Amino acid sequence: MRSSQRFSRSVVSFLVASAFCVPVWAATPSGGQPGPRQVATTALSMHADVEGIHEYRLPNGLQVLLIPDDAKPTTTVNMTYRVGSRHESYGETGMAHLLEHMLFKGTPRHPQVWADFNKRGFSANGSTWYDRTNYFASFAANEENLRWYLAWQADAMVNSFIARKDLDSEMTVVRNEMEMGENSPDRILMDKTLAAMYQWHNYGKSTIGARADVEGVDISHLQAFYKRYYQPDNATLIVSGKFDEAKVLAWVQRYFGVLPKPKRALPPLYTLDPVQDGERSVTLRRVGGVPLLYAGYHVMPGAHRDFAAVELLSIILGDAPSGRLHKQLTEKQLAASVFAFAPGLADPGFLLMGAQLGSGQDAAAAKKAMLDAAESIARQPITAEELDRAKAKWLNAWEQGFSDPQHVGVALSEAVALGDWRLFFLTRDRVKAIALSDVQRVAEHVLLASNRTTGEYVPTAAPVRADAPARVNVSEALKDFQPQRAQSKVAAFDASPANIDASTERFKLSSGMQVALLSKPTRGEAVKGALTLHFGNVQSLANWGSVPGMMAALLDKGTPTLSRQQVQDKLDALQAEVAFSSGAGTLTAQFTTRRAHVNAVLELLADMLQQPAFPADALEEVRRQALAGLDEQRKEPEAVLAEAMSRHGNPYPKGDVRYAETFDESEADLKAVQLDRVRAYHQQFLGSEHGQLALVGDVDRASTQKVLEKRFGSWRSAAAYERVPSPFVSVPPAQIQLITPDKQNATLSVVQPLALNDQDPDYPALMLANHLLGSGGDSRLWNRIREKEGLSYNVFSAVQWNPHEAHSVWSAGAIFAPQNKDRVLAAFKEEVQRALEKGFTQAEFEAGRRGLLNFRRLGRAQDARLAAGWVNNLFLDRTYALSAQVDAALEKLTLQQVNDALRRYLKPDQFVMGVAGDFKASK
Repeated sequence: MRSSQRFSRSVVSFLVASAFCVPVWAATPSGGQPGPRQVATTALSMHADVEGIHEYRLPNGLQVLLIPDDAKPTTTVNMTYRVGSRHESYGETGMAHLLEHMLFKGTPRHPQVWADFNKRGFSANGSTWYDRTNYFASFAANEENLRWYLAWQADAMVNSFIARKDLDSEMTVVRNEMEMGENSPDRILMDKTLAAMYQWHNYGKSTIGARADVEGVDISHLQAFYKRYYQPDNATLIVSGKFDEAKVLAWVQRYFGVLPKPKRALPPLYTLDPVQDGERSVTLRRVGGVPLLYAGYHVMPGAHRDFAAVELLSIILGDAPSGRLHKQLTEKQLAASVFAFAPGLADPGFLLMGAQLGSGQDAAAAKKAMLDAAESIARQPITAEELDRAKAKWLNAWEQGFSDPQHVGVALSEAVALGDWRLFFLTRDRVKAIALSDVQRVAEHVLLASNRTTGEYVPTAAPVRADAPARVNVSEALKDFQPQRAQSKVAAFDASPANIDASTERFKLSSGMQVALLSKPTRGEAVKGALTLHFGNVQSLANWGSVPGMMAALLDKGTPTLSRQQVQDKLDALQAEVAFSSGAGTLTAQFTTRRAHVNAVLELLADMLQQPAFPADALEEVRRQALAGLDEQRKEPEAVLAEAMSRHGNPYPKGDVRYAETFDESEADLKAVQLDRVRAYHQQFLGSEHGQLALVGDVDRASTQKVLEKRFGSWRSAAAYERVPSPFVSVPPAQIQLITPDKQNATLSVVQPLALNDQDPDYPALMLANHLLGSGGDSRLWNRIREKEGLSYNVFSAVQWNPHEAHSVWSAGAIFAPQNKDRVLAAFKEEVQRALEKGFTQAEFEAGRRGLLNFRRLGRAQDARLAAGWVNNLFLDRTYALSAQVDAALEKLTLQQVNDALRRYLKPDQFVMGVAGDFKASK
């Protein structure tokens, strides 16, 4: 459950829904209930779909959007209610978000929602935003699970308990979620900035609500809010992915068609803030973190024609390295990093930009530079190059999202919230067609000092004001909309281990690099890739400090023939994204593109890996960002505790790649990195002979193999390779408590090393035992600490499995309010001890096994995970046949074997248990 406080620009965050539609046909199924009637727009000449999305509406008002796509064997169902924090009245703040939590408490027919989700292998959640609330689930395509989830959604719409006892138990969880946000300076600063921007409109109130309102909520008022807004005429059901459309329509009629059309009329919302008439400011003072600067500007609603210009302005200002803020602040060492984003909202919204400062950077100088960069556009007009680059990046991200049925199904919630889901496509068309003069005009009307809210007030003698806010007539906006042709249907793919192996071609390059190509149909001809290079040994990798991480961060900053900006522009042109990361003797690249560009992306990837430019200014920029991030972590409970836990019992000397550094040591290492050391590390270690590469998607093997051989077939490392071992280390048990002042959220971490690996005969049994204890949605820890006592927003346990040495690690954790520390610790210890003494029940065992197997099937249906999985399998000389063997072993397990495995390995007297938070109130 999330309150959807988002801080990054999302291409699909401005989708919209409400209805300009006319009926085309109606069917009456057996039983006499009027069936769903398909909807079309007059602009479509009565055709019943828009670019592959089919719209229906039931007589009771329920809107249904079906997006069939057999590209991968998953289904996503999303129910969106057109109610969010914008709809709350005085004293009701947080009510929409609280209802999101309460819906998961069940109905008389479905009393154990999370348990049902878990045993069915659902990846499910809900979120609340200003204009909508949504509930969504993704799962491996399965008609019984799809039918069940639709039945639950229909039941939850009108029959949810919304009971006083559930409200009381969930209250601590919601408080804990509030406290989690209170620990985040950037989130709280955003709340304060928006509160200063809006005097009357609810966009100035945090979605999660005021603590006083949430804690004092009257159950009868909450029930009335639920009955008012959770009705079929205020909802849109979205089903995407692999499913039988006729069966879904029949199920929709069966479960939703019987719900009566409400007789109440929803209250109109008419509040709009007046045009801002002068600069506003707010200052936030708290412990920890790093300096932050925000500047917010009022903009038009997401459905407005000019909002396409605002989307592009956020890229022109906030992108790195091309953005004006990056050039004026980051490159000039006035800030460590910058951003800009503008969420599309139903009413006039905001464009927010900001800067994160590193230690010693001048806030006044950074603020002046930030405001100058934004408000000087009238004097320094936007160039055609800036606009073309922003368009390419925006449209590339839109295409990436539209090619993923899981993404589209959930993303359309934002469209429903704005007024009409077709605005998803209309905004794309507006971005494509927008003229430079329009973007310039919008910038000059919006980016004004009098329309600005920052952390400082500056009086102005002659204010210039933005246009007055106004709503959009969505029907008028869509009257000339012409949808593009729908993408062709993609054939289904069987994601079973046997078919994955049979569909994958494996080979070696001359250098020794191992390659796996899984050619399969995908929506939009998308391709996911993963590459890992292995190099060095314990001796040669010692004493490099922060050099490996800095090298990875610099690989995309240019080549001898391409500047940093040209690399980014080329990636955008190739509809590609590439991300590098480093580990102990490893370098990993994750990338995505389209079939037509696979080989060009591999060529560019080879250039970045083999011939990086390592520009000096980029090194300093990366260093400043890393140091700023380090400063931010020094007082965060999770980071402070992680530092202590990782160092406890660590046997390796400083300089060893397995050594755990302190914050101070990390800072010293970052400051010590020199460019010649980065170049030396790259020259000594990188090569492809011990590497693995996998591509999953619409790939042509013959041409791709030629490119790989040409670019990676002779690239070898100068250093000898031997995998860095991780032998079992006996860590002494410990109780650690750390104080982090002025932090309203605390954290628990528990660790125990295990003397086994993922080839051990007990691997399946212990995996399932941990699932039942703490990793499933119906686990003991979750049910006790999260559901029953409402003490934590998140509680879990996990096993980090070692594929080599008999040295895996079991861990557990939770977040909580500091004053609840003793209750959390007691509940955690009691549940672990109860599981060890009494074991799990037969019902828990059977439901947990079904859920775990379903989660494993869902994982194999994700292309990015398949690519990463093949890279790992190649390195370990495995295939997906092993996954099938593990599934089979899970199927054959007995309850006794699972209980025995838990007792054999989990030893509370060997736990390293730590807590961190501001515990003074609990003493």
